[in-house]
Amino acid sequence: MDFRRTMRPTELIREPIDPSFLLRAVAFFFVAFGILLGASAAHALTPEQVLAMAAGDSDARSQAIAQTAASGDPAAQAFFQALLDDAVRVAGDKVYVVRDDKVSEAASGAAATLPEGAEEVINSNRLRRELDSAMASLKLLSADPAERRQAVRELRDGADESKLPLIEKALSTETDVALKGDMGLLRAAVLVSSSDKARRLEAAKLLAESRTPATKALLVERLKPGVEPEADVRAQLVSALLGVESQLAWGERLGVIFTGVSLGSILLLVALGLAITYGLMGVINMAHGELMMIGAYATYVVQNLFKAHMPDAFGWYMVAAIPASFFAAALVGAALERSVIRWLYGRPLETLLATWGISLVLMQGVRSLFGAQNVQVENPAWLSGGVDVLSNLTLPYNRLAIIAFAVLVLVGVSLLIARTRLGLFVRGVTQNRKMAACVGVNTARVDTYAFALGSGIAGLAGCALSQVGNVGPDLGQGYIVDSFMVVVLGGVGQLAGTVYAAMGLGILNKLLEGWQGAVLAKIMVLVFIVIFIQKRPQGIFAMKGRSAEA
Repeated sequence: MDFRRTMRPTELIREPIDPSFLLRAVAFFFVAFGILLGASAAHALTPEQVLAMAAGDSDARSQAIAQTAASGDPAAQAFFQALLDDAVRVAGDKVYVVRDDKVSEAASGAAATLPEGAEEVINSNRLRRELDSAMASLKLLSADPAERRQAVRELRDGADESKLPLIEKALSTETDVALKGDMGLLRAAVLVSSSDKARRLEAAKLLAESRTPATKALLVERLKPGVEPEADVRAQLVSALLGVESQLAWGERLGVIFTGVSLGSILLLVALGLAITYGLMGVINMAHGELMMIGAYATYVVQNLFKAHMPDAFGWYMVAAIPASFFAAALVGAALERSVIRWLYGRPLETLLATWGISLVLMQGVRSLFGAQNVQVENPAWLSGGVDVLSNLTLPYNRLAIIAFAVLVLVGVSLLIARTRLGLFVRGVTQNRKMAACVGVNTARVDTYAFALGSGIAGLAGCALSQVGNVGPDLGQGYIVDSFMVVVLGGVGQLAGTVYAAMGLGILNKLLEGWQGAVLAKIMVLVFIVIFIQKRPQGIFAMKGRSAEA
């Protein structure tokens, strides 16, 4: 049926309006308005709150900050940040926020004019710590899990009972299982200092499940004489401390093993080149450390070129630095072999003295070119930071990258020596130079290639070292003795022995450092090597074939 034909507009106007309907509509309007107004007010600070946090003595302000943080009001976070940024002013009973020459009322956020004589709010170090803690507690209610996780980490060291309501509120709404467990431990850390004995006992039982150094420090503090009066609570705290220490001990052990493997991978990179020049060619190259230094400075030069000409691609400068460091050191090594070392084969003492003099020349040349001070080589963004394996164990990305790089270089060198024509010639010349020359091998050229290869690997070691240590003219001096020890201990000319010796010395050195310190650890490692070589002069792996009979 056509509505327009059955009822005219004038007839609609003449229809009577039900008074009860009108009253219900008006009531609904005012209720909705009140709800909206109340919701707005629930998320805004009152003038009294901001005045209490900005003016008065430190104790009163600290209490007001704690109360506001405990309320969970999200509007408080902006005001806390303004206090930390020294952007708050007080004039009488009014509080203002001044940012970028714009003034607003702290409570309402409305634009305002700053009165003359308004005083800047000064925050003591104690209040700044309170504000940091208050902001962290508010982040517990954030929608971002990363912010909540960061808040738990920040509150571990400074949470008190005033934060308990907010922690419990966040705990009741948390959906992430791992984060919920962390919040439960945070709650226990707060309750362990409660005035209620039952709560302290409950907290001590919960803290036994924690695996963080902060929990250990908290338990040690609670076990100091006179802090915990109840014997049964103290017994539970002792039990919790033993549990935490046993968990942390695994992280410490794994950390020592990782640092040992990391040091071993560096020694492996350093010694691989020497295993070729000394192990296969019989040249005692005292300039090996300076070839590493050249690789490190080549990395520095590539970094600066990327900074100057390709800043947008700076994060990938290592991709260009690796071949640059290899070829820079390889070219220097080839020049040394052609000009000096080729005349000294079969005379190890003369090669030692000659290469030692060359090392001094190279160091002075670098000092003249780059200066005597260390230069800065930055880690790319993808090599910064680390992987958090345990609460007290973080594996740095740059160390992990060096371990992986050492494995790749080792595999490459092994394949080169065992599967390529150059490797065949090197092994042939090493075993019987005269016979190799008789069958047409250009022994002089093979010597140059082999020495350049060993020097290039030293340059790769310098490139890797630039990511974990200082780059300076004396870079190679700290590794030359260790690299010779690795080659001799592993067995002259044995790549497998070099791997075992490097990893073994790296882990042994770190284990002894934790026991006796760095200096005594070095001495003990040296004594061990001397005794080992006396009992087994050929090293871990003995050389086989004609080279062993020579």
